[in-house]
Amino acid sequence: MREEKSAPWAVCVGESMAALLPDGPGPLETVGAFAVSVGGAESNVACALSALGVPSAWVSRVGDDGFGRRLTGELAARGVDTSGVLVDPVLPTGLYLKETGGSAHAADLGTGRSRLHYYRRGSAASAMSAATPAEPEVARLLAGAGLIHLTGITPALSQTCAAMVWDLLTAPRAGRLISFDLNWRPALWRDLDTAVLREFVNAADIAFLGADEAAAAFGVGDPQELRALFPGPATLVVKDAERVVTALTADGASVSEPALAVDVVEPTGAGDAFAAGYLAGVWNGFDQRRRLRLGHLTAASALVAHGDVGEHGKLGGLSRQALLDASEERWRAARITARGIEIGDVAAASETVLETASEAADREAADREAARTP
Repeated sequence: MREEKSAPWAVCVGESMAALLPDGPGPLETVGAFAVSVGGAESNVACALSALGVPSAWVSRVGDDGFGRRLTGELAARGVDTSGVLVDPVLPTGLYLKETGGSAHAADLGTGRSRLHYYRRGSAASAMSAATPAEPEVARLLAGAGLIHLTGITPALSQTCAAMVWDLLTAPRAGRLISFDLNWRPALWRDLDTAVLREFVNAADIAFLGADEAAAAFGVGDPQELRALFPGPATLVVKDAERVVTALTADGASVSEPALAVDVVEPTGAGDAFAAGYLAGVWNGFDQRRRLRLGHLTAASALVAHGDVGEHGKLGGLSRQALLDASEERWRAARITARGIEIGDVAAASETVLETASEAADREAADREAARTP
């Protein structure tokens, strides 16, 4: 008998694009070849959630073209439900190119830095509208979801996209949560009224804000001041880059968790990964501290991998086994590398505990199987 697939708990709605990744560092004019990949905030979150064991789906529009088929195929291969992806017969799939620093060229961005160049105006996804949630497959996914995840990117794509996001945020919850990640993109909002972003943030149940992004968009970056500015969300999560993340709840409580030390390979995608880790913690019923820790660990898995979607499942296994319930000293002693998690023993600083990502993932899978056995 075939095992029935779980209905997606998380439905992520928004644009994703084909991505062209350079074969080496340097300005675009010096790149010899590009590799095709995929990327986009909402689909990144869906992929990371799926890797962390959370049934997820991605809803969007793509063009009737090779890039659109590449997008849906890659997300499906990562375990994401793509039945709610609509195909536009006329408009194309969006595209972006990544530029990475680290060459000797005079116009180089600098080692460890990267920049994305977008070609998304008039894309298929920009044609999403208030009618999109009523499409049969989309409506089915939304009706069965426990969480709908949105970002501030989608409403900037077009007026019809903004109407869709607002409708999703203000529709009766029917037991669902809605999360909203600011994902501030100043270039997208250059000629638009950013005041609507305040309304979007305030209408969510869980809102993610980068302190620097919030300062640029709203003129406020302090967590307590942001909580006062946005009283609506049950939980406001404020990310202060590589330093600390604070979750502030409507009852006035706050929990802060410092970021981990990370040997960064590629800085792109960490914010989406953090949101996915935190939301996976919600799905697992974790308390605030464990949600924040899982967010940090999932973000680290993106930082130590190339591309926008890191190997979240591997570090997800490590996190559950090694660090979610670690002491504060042990947490602060941890370092995330491409090899896994290294923890300097607080009792004997000369000793290091290292468990590879694959070993932890295998062990976690065995533990889950054992838990299902009567």
